[in-house]
Amino acid sequence: MAKLTVRDLDVRGKRVFLRVDYNVPLEEKDGKMVITDATRIIETLPTLKLLIENGGRLILTAHLGRPKGKREPSMSLLPVAVKLSELLGKPVAFVDECVGTKVEQVVATMIDGSVTLLENVRYHSEEEANDPVFAEKLARVADVYVNDAFGAAHRAHASTEGVARVVTQRGGQAAAGLLMERELKFLGDELEKPARPFVVILGGAKVSDKIKVIDRLLEKADTILIGGAMAYTFRLAQGYKTGKSLVEPDAIEIAKSALAKAKAKNVQFLLPVDDVVATPVKTDKLDKKGKAIIEWQNPRTSADLNCPEDAAGLDIGPATAKAYAAVLAGAKTILWNGPMGLFENKLFAAGTNAVAQAVVDATQNNGAKSIIGGGDSVKALNQAKLGDKVTFMSTGGGASLEFLEGAVLPGVAVLSER
Repeated sequence: MAKLTVRDLDVRGKRVFLRVDYNVPLEEKDGKMVITDATRIIETLPTLKLLIENGGRLILTAHLGRPKGKREPSMSLLPVAVKLSELLGKPVAFVDECVGTKVEQVVATMIDGSVTLLENVRYHSEEEANDPVFAEKLARVADVYVNDAFGAAHRAHASTEGVARVVTQRGGQAAAGLLMERELKFLGDELEKPARPFVVILGGAKVSDKIKVIDRLLEKADTILIGGAMAYTFRLAQGYKTGKSLVEPDAIEIAKSALAKAKAKNVQFLLPVDDVVATPVKTDKLDKKGKAIIEWQNPRTSADLNCPEDAAGLDIGPATAKAYAAVLAGAKTILWNGPMGLFENKLFAAGTNAVAQAVVDATQNNGAKSIIGGGDSVKALNQAKLGDKVTFMSTGGGASLEFLEGAVLPGVAVLSER
């Protein structure tokens, strides 16, 4: 994808308005909000360092949580400024606003190579509305626009689309950061003409969420491996009983159509041959959302494609994991989006972990290119401590999925062509 990147820019002495994804997890400790995982900040460092070295004046903007257009102290980016300063080894100025006189005054005092982080842009409802007047206000401190927030690129918001449009309309440049560039390379260019065999692993809860991806990948893949709760909707479509498994009865025709298309295209479409099942029992305990916590009793492996009436399927079984690993061993390109089961619970993590290990083995031993399509797949790999052993892990959840579907992402489309 021939978009302008930060490598193409001359930023010396210029105000670089940089959209980053600093939507990091926070926890309250001793009355202070503390970052529990700084991965998203760390991933932007190569872009920041390049722009600093080249003499840009960096004005960073980001969102955190869903404050719904109101100032919510627990969602302030101040802890991010502190962490970023520590990671960069240099001061990072923080402005408790993202538009207005205070921002303009601080930016006016910046020198080449300096960094300022603005307050949570979602404190203003105009951000998500992509309000043109608000975009103009943000753009007042921008000579150049850079987007390194792939995870927010599927949203046409003021900071992801509006500012870029303002900057380019007045003759400035809008470019991709290094992280964005990698996302576009691996999720776009590398999958356009993949080295074969090309194996796709799809998991997660719903067929309806992934049908556009399935449809698009059936045009390119040699094999598709299905896991997660979506497997039970395919089972239902084949006439099997699914017990208490999570299914989408209204997606049966969608599943049938995907199976028929795979057959017509001669794509190997593999479904689990065994499962780990357990019986759900409601407890009196409530989760954070006030819902009754389910206790899973009598977890066991079942080789019957009809799920027991009292049980739900929660993971692929060992025979399926072995069969999928054998397919992955011969792959040259692998795309993985969605876990094989309820991996957050160690009782049902074995299938996802086995697939993760097979992906890593194919990458490390056979030179396969492994691309992890964001969200829970990334969490699962990190949980298994294998995240650094694959070719590429996407930072975008919904953005990755939409990009894989072939959707035009507003935050990418608005960037200048090279």
